[in-house]
Amino acid sequence: MDEKHSERSADLARLERQLQNLQRQSGEESRELRDRLGRAETTSAVQNAKYDAIMEKLDTLTRKVDALEAGPGRRWNGLTEKAAWAVCAAVIAFLLGGIGL
Repeated sequence: MDEKHSERSADLARLERQLQNLQRQSGEESRELRDRLGRAETTSAVQNAKYDAIMEKLDTLTRKVDALEAGPGRRWNGLTEKAAWAVCAAVIAFLLGGIGL
């Protein structure tokens, strides 16, 4: 019976060592996963900040491009308006010249 008892004690001691090793490994793996998750969250926050900055710059550039595109149209409208007034003035001058004024 002592032999069975010592075998069981040896088996129990071996199982306890295995359990301690598994608990240690599990703790290390959990710590590593928490560290990796923390780094991933930090990286995500940095990327989100960069994305927000890029979107803000893109909005600013879009407004500037829209303003630049509108410029030639305004100038063209102003030019056609001046040309119309010039034609009207020429017609009026011709009519006035025709009646002798």
